[in-house]
Formats: sequence, C-alpha cells, structure tokens
Amino acid sequence: MAESGQSVAAAGERRGGEAKQKRGESMTSEPGYEARYEVRAEQPYVAIPAKVTTREWEKAAALVTEVRHWLSGKGIAAAGPPFFRYWVIGGGDREHILEVGVPVDDTVRGDGRVIAGCIPAGDYVALVHDGAPERIDGAHARLQEWAAERGLAWVNRGEGRSEVWGGRFEFYLTDPVRARRDACSIEIAYLVRGAGRPPETADRAVAESRPDGLRSPVGGFGVQ
Repeated sequence: MAESGQSVAAAGERRGGEAKQKRGESMTSEPGYEARYEVRAEQPYVAIPAKVTTREWEKAAALVTEVRHWLSGKGIAAAGPPFFRYWVIGGGDREHILEVGVPVDDTVRGDGRVIAGCIPAGDYVALVHDGAPERIDGAHARLQEWAAERGLAWVNRGEGRSEVWGGRFEFYLTDPVRARRDACSIEIAYLVRGAGRPPETADRAVAESRPDGLRSPVGGFGVQ
C-alpha cells in the first residue's frame, strides 16, 4: 500500500462511521497543517491490543472507553489524551495491528487484556489534524513528506511480510467516541531517527517500550 497508509480512523469514518516535550522546530507545511520536530520524554501507558480492519474503526474506538473504565476502577488518573499506537498498517481486508491506550504518570501492571507499555523517548515529528477524521490521511501524507524533506527516517523494521512501526501514534485531543466528526482534533506523531544520534538509540527505546515483555506485535501477543 502507499507509504502514508490509511488510518483506522480515516477508513472507518468513510464507512459511516499531552505528551511531554522539549523545544523543537516548527514550520508551516501547508494551510491547516503545521509540522514540528521535537524531543519527547518516555511516557508510560496502559492499552488494549487490537487487530481491526478498516471497516471496524468503531470497535477500536470503543476500547478507549474500556481502558478509561479500567483505570477508573483502579483509581488511576489519565496523564494525557487517549491514542492509537499503530504497529502495522493494514488496508482493505488486511488488519491493522495497534494498541488503544491512555497515558499514565507511572508504570502500571496489566492484567492480561490490558497491557502496560511506554511511548518511547526520542525524536518525533508531529502535526495536529483538525476536522473530519476521514481526511486524516492527507495529514499523514504531509507529515511524511515534511520529514522526508529533512532527511528524517522512521524507526521501522521488517518482520515477515509486515513493516512494523517503532512509533506511529494518533493522539485524540477530542473524544474519539463522542466528538462530532467536523470538530475532531487529532495529533499525529512519528518517532524518527534523530540527527546526531546513534541509530541504535531509537531501536533500544522501542524495544524498551514494552515492559510487559511483549516484543513482537505481529506474532507475539494475543489481541482482542
């Protein structure tokens, strides 16, 4: 499929349906999109893994509520907006492999269905998409173009026939379940290999982002 991929949000909507940071570069990409480069600190989270096709966005979005209820039951407050962490981008009848998560202040033990993880520390490119989720693919494409123009590469690896993303996130600044489509605000963020950093730095951050010991999102953990 195209490098930009198609997010679950975008495809699902077609069918009817705060991260810590340091200073960085900001530049207007095109009307409505302002891309930026920044360094982010590690951020613990809890999440539910999922495999969904592009027709099943509502199924993934509903997991946000389940994760929130799980945290509430343990008296743990969210430390930022919910997000989708995409490990493998699908399309058509091919499944997306992702985690639907919520950031927390400290590492939390999972219970099997809910797992613990960390948003990797490192260098990111990001922009905010405002408006209908079905148009988010344009924002992904623009962010990828912006990064490519600056020689920035993704922290990806091949695993079998799949391309596994080290850090590809959509942070839902508005509620993905309740917000009106035309009032959505979604931050897209990609982990990149930072200029002047050894390549293994980013790879190590990704490997350490799964404290539950679940290293392979493709074949290594059961999903709902």
